[in-house]
Amino acid sequence: MKLLRLSFAVWILLVCRPAPLWPQETSLSQEPHGTSGTASLSASSQKAIDALVESSIADHKLPSAVVVIGHKGEIVFENAYATSRRTVFDMASMTKVLVTAPAVMQLYEQGRLGLDDPVAKYLPDFAASGKGTITIRQLMTHSSGLAPDLDLTDTWSGKQEAIRRAFASVPTSPPGTEFRYSDINYIVLGALVEKLSGLALDEYATKYIFQPLGLKETRFLPPAGWESRIAPTQLNQHGENPPGSVHDPTARRMGGVAGHAGLFSTASDVAVYAQSLLDRLKGRPSKFPLKRETLELMIAPERIAGRNRTTVRGLGWDIDSVYSSPRGKIFGPGSFGHTGFTGTSLWIDPESETFVILLSNAVYPRGHTDLTALRSGIATLAASDLASSDGVESQRVETGIDVLEADHFVELATLAKNHNGKLRLGLLTNQTGIDARGQRTADILAHDAAAAVPGLALKLLFSPEHGINGAEDREGIANSIDSASGLPVISLYGRTDAERRPSTETLRQLDAVVIDLQDVGVRFYTYETLVHYFLEAAAQTRTDIVVLDRPDPINGLLVQGPLSDQGRESYVNAMPVPVRHGMTLGELARYYNGEGKLGAPLTIISMHGWRRQAWFDKTGLAWINPSPNLRSLAAATLYPALGLIETTNLSVGRGTETPFAFAGAPWIEGSGSQKDGDVELARFLNARAIPGVSFEPVRFTPEPPYPFAKQTCYGVRILVTDRNNADMPEVGLEIASALRHLYGSKFELARMDRLLVNRSVLDALESGRDPRDTAADWAKPLSLFNAARKQYLLY
Repeated sequence: MKLLRLSFAVWILLVCRPAPLWPQETSLSQEPHGTSGTASLSASSQKAIDALVESSIADHKLPSAVVVIGHKGEIVFENAYATSRRTVFDMASMTKVLVTAPAVMQLYEQGRLGLDDPVAKYLPDFAASGKGTITIRQLMTHSSGLAPDLDLTDTWSGKQEAIRRAFASVPTSPPGTEFRYSDINYIVLGALVEKLSGLALDEYATKYIFQPLGLKETRFLPPAGWESRIAPTQLNQHGENPPGSVHDPTARRMGGVAGHAGLFSTASDVAVYAQSLLDRLKGRPSKFPLKRETLELMIAPERIAGRNRTTVRGLGWDIDSVYSSPRGKIFGPGSFGHTGFTGTSLWIDPESETFVILLSNAVYPRGHTDLTALRSGIATLAASDLASSDGVESQRVETGIDVLEADHFVELATLAKNHNGKLRLGLLTNQTGIDARGQRTADILAHDAAAAVPGLALKLLFSPEHGINGAEDREGIANSIDSASGLPVISLYGRTDAERRPSTETLRQLDAVVIDLQDVGVRFYTYETLVHYFLEAAAQTRTDIVVLDRPDPINGLLVQGPLSDQGRESYVNAMPVPVRHGMTLGELARYYNGEGKLGAPLTIISMHGWRRQAWFDKTGLAWINPSPNLRSLAAATLYPALGLIETTNLSVGRGTETPFAFAGAPWIEGSGSQKDGDVELARFLNARAIPGVSFEPVRFTPEPPYPFAKQTCYGVRILVTDRNNADMPEVGLEIASALRHLYGSKFELARMDRLLVNRSVLDALESGRDPRDTAADWAKPLSLFNAARKQYLLY
């Protein structure tokens, strides 16, 4: 641990400024566990962080601070500036994620609330002023439409009065339509925790969060014995600031205990909290008081519209918003964190197993100062040293639509010249078709491209499975009108094969069709087949096909699983391709066009900055659910395994908050008198020592309209321990083989053929052959595929 280093100028400043300078401590009072002992932060980065903080102090941005950086279970940087490492700070809005959000999720785990339940179901008075439809999820993601804070112009006081006013508050926008950060949301959530638990919020937090984690210096209403260690905050009009008095004026009127603010803590305790959370996410032993799947649910990105930008939030946690400066410039969109108005922040990157803590009292003595540059700078320096845990640093990717805009639509202008100065466009897209600014590709083509390219006109839209907004999870989606543009939408997810193909009659009325869809890199994902259908039709009509390329989210290096059988083409098997093909949609279109000898006129607008080894969380792009049940990169990672077996009599978690995380069924009940099939199956699969994954027993209950709705399913949760070393199609085969071995004909293995589309592999599994031995059967076809694939790769 480093000794405190302060420049002479900073020392003079601190002596002259009324901020306390406490004795320097030698280490954190509690440290996260160590692992290999090899984690480190370079000396140059340590010096640069010191310089950033000292410069901010010299510029009167803050009077004191503590910075702690953890990586892979170790503290790799720890320093206090003009204070002690044991200083207690007013955490302000970090109360939301350290207390209120996990408390709500504990109640969710216990089945005492549903995230999409109306708040008024539990707090009836909240329904006043048209708030009856606002959900718990909308409060947690700040999409409720409520105002930022309670009115403080009069002299009200008391917690009950604050809750009454929160319940009576009038929304400023319809729920779910706009991101607006609001303390009222968390005042209400704090009241919800108290109502359902029967405990005051501070009592609940102590009993169910702080004590389980062993946090001894984290609490509301700090005791008198802490006064000498509490960093002062903003002085009142009389130049006073009683030690331990909550800075937030609403929380202060509420008596110091509120769902949105009021917590005090130390860097030591916040480090323990962050490391315990990371340990739980990584499947290691942890005292964190939430399950791993609950934490994954909390950090799953949810996109919320705004006037100037689209915001991405988790349940409590910030992911990508105007408040995300603690993420810096390198941590990917899979990272998350939160800030506090007093000058506190925490950012966590699960991929590199790194957290960055900055605790300060920046509001002392006269009010808020801007810490954006400091927070971002510290995180960027840390990430540049530590974030590349798999050798791949995050890099901002420009997708096809971004490149097309940057090129001023020159590719479309060229096509227009080829069509005698006119370009009648169709667009195959859905909610994933947006640019870096969050603008829809449909709107960009209809307006910006039309203005830049004379003769260009967007005539109609095509939608794939799940519809133009990606929200439908049923067959038979009808044609419609796009509400934003007024353009007709031709649905290509009807009930018959003909209704799932673009008609040649329609394509003859168009000069070109642009395709902008986020694929998931798995052969049976139907967006891929739809691209093949367009190429087939365009080969007849000579309509130009333009693919705006996007990343393969599960990376473009790993090619895995058996090829599908020749001659068994279907909506989930456009042509013989392995389960996981390792290509972008643009590359796959080139493969279809070439290997299928289609000869359609095809143009790919390639990305800038994408590397084959990059998973989606290394692209700098925000996750948008490509379909209703693929809600995160974690789900997409497991999709080649669980998607492969979901057409059998199994549930893969559809109808739960975490689809594509589980495999189970009511009939998996074990062989003994106890219903312990989940334990039995997990034990069997873990004994197989499958690389890159492990299994834990789980019981879950899907909701309608999905398989086994309202029935308890016994099964396993798949934990990815090394995504670069896991063969996901093989994991699917292993699960199928285990179920066949343990439960015989109860498991309807034959139904797996619908997505496996490989009769020899299915026959081998039905005969009881070890799934590892079957890999030799498809080794040669896979090698031939890889050889053919190379000529179509763009990156």
